[in-house]
Amino acid sequence: MKLRLDKNFVFSLLSVALLWLLWLAMYYGVKNDYVLPSIGATFEEMGKLLAGRSFWRAFGNTLLRTFCAFVFSLVAGVLLAASARLFRGVRAFLAPLISVLRTVPTMAIILVLLLWTTPAFAPVVVSVLVLFPATYAAVLAALDDAEENFGDLARAFRVSTGRRIFKMYLPLAAPPVLKQAGGIFSMGLKITVSGEVLASTYRSLGGLMQEAKSFVQMPQLLALTILTVVLGFILEGLCALVYHLIVRWRA
Repeated sequence: MKLRLDKNFVFSLLSVALLWLLWLAMYYGVKNDYVLPSIGATFEEMGKLLAGRSFWRAFGNTLLRTFCAFVFSLVAGVLLAASARLFRGVRAFLAPLISVLRTVPTMAIILVLLLWTTPAFAPVVVSVLVLFPATYAAVLAALDDAEENFGDLARAFRVSTGRRIFKMYLPLAAPPVLKQAGGIFSMGLKITVSGEVLASTYRSLGGLMQEAKSFVQMPQLLALTILTVVLGFILEGLCALVYHLIVRWRA
Protein backbone atom coordinates (compact mmCIF):
# COMPACT_ATOMS: atom_id res chain seq x y z
CA MET A 1 0.00 0.00 0.00
CA LYS A 2 2.80 2.40 0.94
CA LEU A 3 4.69 1.55 -2.26
CA ARG A 4 1.61 2.25 -4.37
CA LEU A 5 1.09 5.60 -2.62
CA ASP A 6 4.73 6.51 -3.24
CA LYS A 7 4.37 5.64 -6.94
CA ASN A 8 1.21 7.73 -7.21
CA PHE A 9 3.01 10.65 -5.57
CA VAL A 10 5.92 10.36 -8.02
CA PHE A 11 3.59 10.25 -11.02
CA SER A 12 1.72 13.29 -9.66
CA LEU A 13 5.01 15.18 -9.38
CA LEU A 14 5.89 14.19 -12.94
CA SER A 15 2.53 15.51 -14.12
CA VAL A 16 3.12 18.85 -12.35
CA ALA A 17 6.63 19.04 -13.85
CA LEU A 18 5.22 18.40 -17.33
CA LEU A 19 2.67 21.18 -16.91
CA TRP A 20 5.43 23.51 -15.73
CA LEU A 21 7.56 22.68 -18.79
CA LEU A 22 4.59 23.25 -21.11
CA TRP A 23 3.98 26.60 -19.45
CA LEU A 24 7.62 27.60 -20.00
CA ALA A 25 7.54 26.45 -23.62
CA MET A 26 4.34 28.34 -24.36
CA TYR A 27 5.56 31.46 -22.56
CA TYR A 28 8.80 31.65 -24.55
CA GLY A 29 6.93 30.72 -27.72
CA VAL A 30 4.30 33.45 -27.36
CA LYS A 31 6.55 36.10 -25.75
CA ASN A 32 3.56 38.25 -24.85
CA ASP A 33 2.71 38.87 -21.19
CA TYR A 34 -0.79 40.01 -22.15
CA VAL A 35 -1.51 36.55 -23.60
CA LEU A 36 0.43 34.31 -21.20
CA PRO A 37 2.27 35.79 -18.20
CA SER A 38 5.46 34.34 -16.79
CA ILE A 39 5.52 31.85 -13.95
CA GLY A 40 7.29 34.35 -11.69
CA ALA A 41 4.75 37.13 -12.28
CA THR A 42 1.85 34.72 -11.77
CA PHE A 43 3.12 33.38 -8.46
CA GLU A 44 4.05 36.86 -7.29
CA GLU A 45 0.45 37.92 -7.93
CA MET A 46 -0.74 34.77 -6.17
CA GLY A 47 1.21 35.78 -3.08
CA LYS A 48 -0.43 39.21 -3.14
CA LEU A 49 -3.87 37.62 -3.43
CA LEU A 50 -3.27 35.26 -0.53
CA ALA A 51 -2.09 38.16 1.63
CA GLY A 52 -5.15 40.29 0.93
CA ARG A 53 -8.52 40.23 2.69
CA SER A 54 -10.51 40.70 -0.50
CA PHE A 55 -9.38 37.33 -1.84
CA TRP A 56 -10.33 35.44 1.30
CA ARG A 57 -13.71 37.17 1.40
CA ALA A 58 -14.31 36.19 -2.22
CA PHE A 59 -12.99 32.70 -1.53
CA GLY A 60 -15.40 32.23 1.39
CA ASN A 61 -18.39 33.47 -0.61
CA THR A 62 -17.64 31.17 -3.54
CA LEU A 63 -17.01 28.18 -1.29
CA LEU A 64 -20.28 28.85 0.56
CA ARG A 65 -22.22 29.00 -2.72
CA THR A 66 -20.62 25.76 -3.88
CA PHE A 67 -21.36 24.03 -0.57
CA CYS A 68 -25.01 25.16 -0.57
CA ALA A 69 -25.47 23.95 -4.15
CA PHE A 70 -23.80 20.62 -3.35
CA VAL A 71 -25.86 19.98 -0.20
CA PHE A 72 -29.15 20.89 -1.89
CA SER A 73 -28.29 18.69 -4.90
CA LEU A 74 -27.31 15.81 -2.62
CA VAL A 75 -30.49 15.98 -0.53
CA ALA A 76 -32.73 16.35 -3.58
CA GLY A 77 -30.83 13.60 -5.41
CA VAL A 78 -31.17 11.15 -2.52
CA LEU A 79 -34.87 11.85 -1.96
CA LEU A 80 -35.85 11.67 -5.62
CA ALA A 81 -33.60 8.68 -6.36
CA ALA A 82 -35.18 6.79 -3.44
CA SER A 83 -38.63 7.69 -4.78
CA ALA A 84 -37.61 6.55 -8.26
CA ARG A 85 -36.35 3.28 -6.82
CA LEU A 86 -39.70 2.71 -5.08
CA PHE A 87 -42.04 3.86 -7.84
CA ARG A 88 -41.50 3.24 -11.53
CA GLY A 89 -43.83 6.12 -12.38
CA VAL A 90 -41.54 8.57 -10.59
CA ARG A 91 -38.51 7.20 -12.48
CA ALA A 92 -40.31 7.55 -15.81
CA PHE A 93 -41.47 11.06 -14.92
CA LEU A 94 -37.99 12.23 -13.91
CA ALA A 95 -36.09 10.61 -16.81
CA PRO A 96 -36.84 13.29 -19.46
CA LEU A 97 -36.34 16.10 -16.93
CA ILE A 98 -32.90 14.76 -16.01
CA SER A 99 -32.01 14.45 -19.70
CA VAL A 100 -33.05 18.06 -20.33
CA LEU A 101 -30.98 19.33 -17.39
CA ARG A 102 -27.94 17.41 -18.68
CA THR A 103 -28.15 18.88 -22.18
CA VAL A 104 -29.19 22.52 -21.58
CA PRO A 105 -26.15 24.83 -22.12
CA THR A 106 -24.86 26.25 -18.86
CA MET A 107 -24.30 29.71 -20.32
CA ALA A 108 -27.89 29.90 -21.55
CA ILE A 109 -29.17 28.99 -18.08
CA ILE A 110 -27.06 31.68 -16.44
CA LEU A 111 -28.21 34.37 -18.88
CA VAL A 112 -31.85 33.48 -18.26
CA LEU A 113 -31.37 33.30 -14.49
CA LEU A 114 -29.82 36.77 -14.45
CA LEU A 115 -33.20 38.10 -15.62
CA TRP A 116 -34.98 36.37 -12.73
CA THR A 117 -32.51 36.42 -9.85
CA THR A 118 -29.54 38.40 -8.54
CA PRO A 119 -25.87 37.94 -9.58
CA ALA A 120 -25.19 36.53 -6.10
CA PHE A 121 -27.90 33.87 -6.35
CA ALA A 122 -27.73 32.88 -10.03
CA PRO A 123 -24.45 30.88 -9.69
CA VAL A 124 -26.00 28.78 -6.91
CA VAL A 125 -29.07 27.94 -8.99
CA VAL A 126 -27.10 27.04 -12.09
CA SER A 127 -24.74 24.90 -10.03
CA VAL A 128 -27.71 23.01 -8.57
CA LEU A 129 -29.14 22.47 -12.05
CA VAL A 130 -25.85 20.91 -13.14
CA LEU A 131 -25.03 18.97 -9.96
CA PHE A 132 -28.48 17.56 -9.31
CA PRO A 133 -28.58 15.26 -12.39
CA ALA A 134 -25.12 13.91 -11.56
CA THR A 135 -26.05 13.30 -7.92
CA TYR A 136 -29.41 11.76 -8.81
CA ALA A 137 -27.78 9.39 -11.32
CA ALA A 138 -25.07 8.34 -8.85
CA VAL A 139 -27.55 7.64 -6.03
CA LEU A 140 -30.02 5.84 -8.30
CA ALA A 141 -27.28 3.61 -9.75
CA ALA A 142 -26.11 2.73 -6.23
CA LEU A 143 -29.69 1.94 -5.14
CA ASP A 144 -30.27 -0.20 -8.23
CA ASP A 145 -27.08 -2.12 -7.47
CA ALA A 146 -28.20 -2.70 -3.88
CA GLU A 147 -31.59 -3.89 -5.10
CA GLU A 148 -29.98 -6.29 -7.54
CA ASN A 149 -27.73 -7.78 -4.85
CA PHE A 150 -30.10 -7.88 -1.87
CA GLY A 151 -33.62 -7.32 -3.23
CA ASP A 152 -34.56 -11.00 -3.41
CA LEU A 153 -33.21 -11.61 0.09
CA ALA A 154 -35.18 -8.70 1.52
CA ARG A 155 -38.40 -9.86 -0.12
CA ALA A 156 -37.82 -13.44 1.05
CA PHE A 157 -37.71 -12.20 4.67
CA ARG A 158 -40.66 -9.87 3.99
CA VAL A 159 -38.77 -6.73 4.91
CA SER A 160 -41.01 -3.70 4.52
CA THR A 161 -40.31 -1.23 1.74
CA GLY A 162 -39.45 1.59 4.15
CA ARG A 163 -36.98 -0.53 6.10
CA ARG A 164 -35.44 -1.75 2.84
CA ILE A 165 -34.79 1.81 1.67
CA PHE A 166 -33.63 3.38 4.93
CA LYS A 167 -32.04 0.40 6.69
CA MET A 168 -30.51 -1.44 3.74
CA TYR A 169 -30.35 0.36 0.43
CA LEU A 170 -29.31 3.86 1.51
CA PRO A 171 -26.55 2.62 3.89
CA LEU A 172 -25.30 0.30 1.15
CA ALA A 173 -25.46 3.09 -1.43
CA ALA A 174 -23.64 5.63 0.76
CA PRO A 175 -20.01 4.45 0.12
CA PRO A 176 -20.17 4.52 -3.72
CA VAL A 177 -21.97 7.86 -3.64
CA LEU A 178 -19.38 9.32 -1.25
CA LYS A 179 -16.67 8.01 -3.55
CA GLN A 180 -18.06 10.21 -6.33
CA ALA A 181 -18.84 13.16 -4.05
CA GLY A 182 -15.40 14.72 -4.47
CA GLY A 183 -15.71 14.88 -8.23
CA ILE A 184 -19.24 16.28 -7.98
CA PHE A 185 -18.15 18.86 -5.40
CA SER A 186 -15.20 20.06 -7.50
CA MET A 187 -17.44 20.19 -10.57
CA GLY A 188 -19.81 22.36 -8.54
CA LEU A 189 -16.94 24.71 -7.77
CA LYS A 190 -16.14 25.01 -11.48
CA ILE A 191 -19.79 25.70 -12.38
CA THR A 192 -20.19 28.20 -9.54
CA VAL A 193 -17.09 30.15 -10.54
CA SER A 194 -18.20 30.13 -14.19
CA GLY A 195 -21.58 31.48 -13.12
CA GLU A 196 -19.91 34.18 -11.05
CA VAL A 197 -17.77 35.21 -14.02
CA LEU A 198 -20.76 35.58 -16.35
CA ALA A 199 -22.87 37.28 -13.67
CA SER A 200 -19.98 39.52 -12.49
CA THR A 201 -20.84 38.50 -8.94
CA TYR A 202 -19.47 40.93 -6.37
CA ARG A 203 -16.93 39.59 -3.86
CA SER A 204 -16.44 36.18 -5.44
CA LEU A 205 -13.64 34.29 -7.18
CA GLY A 206 -15.51 34.59 -10.47
CA GLY A 207 -16.03 38.30 -9.89
CA LEU A 208 -12.30 38.78 -9.26
CA MET A 209 -11.57 36.88 -12.49
CA GLN A 210 -13.97 39.08 -14.45
CA GLU A 211 -12.37 42.19 -12.92
CA ALA A 212 -8.87 40.97 -13.77
CA LYS A 213 -9.96 40.28 -17.37
CA SER A 214 -11.55 43.71 -17.71
CA PHE A 215 -8.36 45.45 -16.59
CA VAL A 216 -6.14 43.03 -18.59
CA GLN A 217 -4.38 41.84 -15.44
CA MET A 218 -3.32 38.49 -16.85
CA PRO A 219 -1.00 37.41 -13.98
CA GLN A 220 -3.87 37.95 -11.52
CA LEU A 221 -6.33 36.11 -13.76
CA LEU A 222 -4.02 33.13 -14.12
CA ALA A 223 -3.21 33.17 -10.40
CA LEU A 224 -6.93 33.06 -9.57
CA THR A 225 -7.40 30.19 -12.01
CA ILE A 226 -4.58 28.18 -10.43
CA LEU A 227 -5.92 28.84 -6.92
CA THR A 228 -9.38 27.65 -8.02
CA VAL A 229 -7.88 24.46 -9.45
CA VAL A 230 -5.93 23.87 -6.23
CA LEU A 231 -9.12 24.41 -4.23
CA GLY A 232 -10.86 21.81 -6.39
CA PHE A 233 -8.08 19.30 -5.70
CA ILE A 234 -8.31 19.99 -1.97
CA LEU A 235 -12.08 19.43 -1.98
CA GLU A 236 -11.68 16.16 -3.85
CA GLY A 237 -8.96 15.08 -1.43
CA LEU A 238 -11.10 15.85 1.62
CA CYS A 239 -14.03 13.90 0.18
CA ALA A 240 -11.72 10.98 -0.60
CA LEU A 241 -10.39 11.08 2.97
CA VAL A 242 -13.93 11.03 4.39
CA TYR A 243 -14.75 8.08 2.12
CA HIS A 244 -11.72 6.06 3.26
CA LEU A 245 -12.43 6.82 6.92
CA ILE A 246 -16.02 5.63 6.54
CA VAL A 247 -14.97 2.46 4.70
CA ARG A 248 -12.34 1.73 7.37
CA TRP A 249 -14.88 2.39 10.15
CA ARG A 250 -17.40 0.02 8.56
CA ALA A 251 -14.73 -2.64 8.14
